[in-house]
Amino acid sequence: MDELDLIRTRAETVGFAPAEHLAPARERLLAAARGERRHRPRRWFWLAGASIGLAAAITAVVALTPADQVGVGAGVAHADPVKVLAEAANTALKEPAKPPRPDQFLYVKTEHADHHIREVWLSVDGTRDSLIAGFKEGGCRNGKAPMYGTNDPRKEGMLQDCAPRPVYRTDLPTTADAMLAYLEAEAGDQKNSVNTMGKNVYGLAYEQVLQPASYAALFEAAARVPGLTALDHVTDGAGRPGVGITFPVPPGSSPEAKPMVVVFDATTYQFLGTTDSAVTVKTYVDEVGQRP
Repeated sequence: MDELDLIRTRAETVGFAPAEHLAPARERLLAAARGERRHRPRRWFWLAGASIGLAAAITAVVALTPADQVGVGAGVAHADPVKVLAEAANTALKEPAKPPRPDQFLYVKTEHADHHIREVWLSVDGTRDSLIAGFKEGGCRNGKAPMYGTNDPRKEGMLQDCAPRPVYRTDLPTTADAMLAYLEAEAGDQKNSVNTMGKNVYGLAYEQVLQPASYAALFEAAARVPGLTALDHVTDGAGRPGVGITFPVPPGSSPEAKPMVVVFDATTYQFLGTTDSAVTVKTYVDEVGQRP
C-alpha cells in the first residue's frame, strides 16, 4: 500500500471536524516535525516506522480538516455550492418525465423536525378542489372558484373570480438564464435578497412538479445566486443525511431570521427538503385523501 492508498483508507474511516480545529492540529504536526529534525533517528528506524507515522499524521489532518481542504474523499464536491447545484441539475435532468392525468392530484407528505406531518392533495390542472394541510381550496372552473373556510359562514361555497393554478408546471423556463429571470421577476423588489431567492427555489421544488429540463434550469439558476455556502453533513427535517446549500438572510435582519438551507442527498444529489422539513413522499393519486 503506497501513501495515496493509505490516505484514501484513512479518509474513508475518519470523521471530519470543523475547520477551526485545523490550526492547532497543524501546529502540533509542525512541532513534531521540528522535533524530528532535532533528534533525527537512524534511517532504519524511520523506514520501519514510516507507515505508522504517516497514518497517525493523516489521521490527525483528516479528522480535523474538511474534505474540501484535504482534497480526498467523496465530500470534495460538497464544499462548493456551485458544484453541488450543478450535480443536482444533472440528477434532475436524468429523471424520466412522468406527465400525470389532468384529473389527478399531487400528493406530498412533508415531515418536520418537530415531528409535525404535513399532507397536501393538489389538483394537477388546478380545476378541482384541493386539500392543503386539512383545509379545502376551491378549484377554478370556468373562471370561478368556490370559497371554503371563510370567517363568514354565509360566504361558504360562494364563487369568486379566479385563474387555474396547475401544480404540474409546463410553463416554466428550461434554461438557466430564463429561469433566473423568472425567479427575479417572482421576487419583485426582493430580487436582491438571497434568502428570498432561496425560498422561491424551494417553493418550486417543494409542492409543485416541473419537467426535468425545468428542474435542471432551476438548480443551475440557483447556482448563479451570489453569497451561497455549502454545508457538509447536515440532515433534513426527517433526519436524513445530506449536503446543505445556505441562502443567508440579508444584513440587518432580525436575530430571529433564519437562513434557508436546502438539502440534497450527498450521493445522488436529489432534492430532500430543508433542515427544518423533509419531502418524504411525492407522487400522483386519483382522489383527495388517497395515499400511495
